[in-house]
Amino acid sequence: MTTKTKVKTETNTKTYEFGVHAADAEIVLCVPVPPSANRYWRNFNGKTVVSQDARDYKDLVRALCFQVNPFHGDVAVSLTVYRARKAGDLDNYLKVLLDALKGVLYFDDSAVTEIQAYREDDKENPRVMVTAWEVKN
Repeated sequence: MTTKTKVKTETNTKTYEFGVHAADAEIVLCVPVPPSANRYWRNFNGKTVVSQDARDYKDLVRALCFQVNPFHGDVAVSLTVYRARKAGDLDNYLKVLLDALKGVLYFDDSAVTEIQAYREDDKENPRVMVTAWEVKN
């Protein structure tokens, strides 16, 4: 299986407006920074459930990207998290973000066969830039 390797594009570094920026062979999204995976799960009456913060974030991402049609095949995702402050591990953002993109970029998490993740700091404009494309087998 071959994929085309991506690097951060101009769109991934200079766009600040939330929403969909391209929706052709590649889909480019700008979404808010998700809550950390440390706040993803909560214990409620002895059961582990997805937190309200995580549910709200997923709803927000779906609302911002409602016009996107998910890819049907395998998907590669390249993303850059621009943090508001120098705190939070990159991997702690990935679970909530990738779960929020289910139904937006792909129908099931198992479709994601490649993830490229970057972290930068931008106090003025915290966001996540996501570029996704279908992997051709």
